[in-house]
Amino acid sequence: MHSQLHADLATHPEALEAETILRRCVHCGFCNATCPSYQLLGDELDGPRGRIYLLKQLLESNVASEQTRMHLDRCLSCRSCETTCPSGVKYGRLADIGRSILEDQLPRSLPQKALRLGLLQVLPYAKRFKALLVIGQWLRPLLPSALKHKIPPRQSHSARPEPRHLRKILLLDGCVQEGLAPQINAATARVLNRLGISLVSASNAGCCGAINHHLGDAGGGLHLMKQQIDAAWPHIESGIEAILMTASGCVSVLKEYSVFLQHDPDYADKALQFSALCLDLSQILSREDLSALSISPRTIAFQSPCSLQHGQQLGGVVEALLQKLGFTLTAVGDTHLCCGSAGTYSILQPELANRLRMQKLTALEQGQPELIATANIGCLMHLQERAGVPVCHWVELLDHGTR
Repeated sequence: MHSQLHADLATHPEALEAETILRRCVHCGFCNATCPSYQLLGDELDGPRGRIYLLKQLLESNVASEQTRMHLDRCLSCRSCETTCPSGVKYGRLADIGRSILEDQLPRSLPQKALRLGLLQVLPYAKRFKALLVIGQWLRPLLPSALKHKIPPRQSHSARPEPRHLRKILLLDGCVQEGLAPQINAATARVLNRLGISLVSASNAGCCGAINHHLGDAGGGLHLMKQQIDAAWPHIESGIEAILMTASGCVSVLKEYSVFLQHDPDYADKALQFSALCLDLSQILSREDLSALSISPRTIAFQSPCSLQHGQQLGGVVEALLQKLGFTLTAVGDTHLCCGSAGTYSILQPELANRLRMQKLTALEQGQPELIATANIGCLMHLQERAGVPVCHWVELLDHGTR
């Protein structure tokens, strides 16, 4: 796809990157066949190809429009189109750059500004989020049914084993997961401890920056990314084996710090080293001897988050691992389609998110599983709200025999 940047953007590093991405697109339209929003709405502009045309117009005219914003807001950033694209178009990166330009040029309405500012002031900050969550949990019995379903019951903080092994992996706790489901990281620590690996923590690591970045707050996202690198750096210098987060959405972003910070003279090299050490939990466990684990196999449906199969290109890895350990996986249709969680999408686009969730739950529950397992906290909470069976992180299934 030929494009010519507007003169005001001709020296902008990210605009130049976007132009390079645009040139790879050959208009084939294969992406629309696997785009969740296009499947729901049937509008060319609600598919990747149409949004690429809108972003091309934005970069060539340097004029932001409400039409471009509306269709880009409806994008889940699931990156299913990237898995499908025969030309290797990095659509997710292009959309992020477009969002950043739109936020700079086109002010939102006051209600939208307030909602997004509220999300940015709470979700990336674990202590603030936990405090509000606890208040919501106290008030839960008094809340309307629709709101009550969105607030999970309080979870107990189960103990993590103290670091005692020579092999060490850095665990980044992230932001919302430790408030919503602290048992996930605790289960991970126990499983890895059984395998002779200790998890160590980085103080003041905070959020990975994904929430800010996908809400168009590029500067805030980069600040949090640098904060993560600074918190992890002493552990990197001490020789930790890998860097881990148990939410696949966060890992997908961590692995791309080297892209986000490529133009930063102080962090570009550090980001390369950081991203090279980041692994998904499935990658770590797939290379280990798991015979030390005592597993109680069950019949489950696995929901592969978009961040796992499209963002990290690790589709099928968790499924193979679970089957190797004796779990029976039920058949799930349209596994490539998003569940509708997509970070803050379920808050900002509730109607579309709910339609996608119901489609996903129908596919997951058709094989009558005992439970649904997933790999991302956002997907877990979104599905759990309406699922007819329990929903958990897949590492919890490996922990039952290690307690």
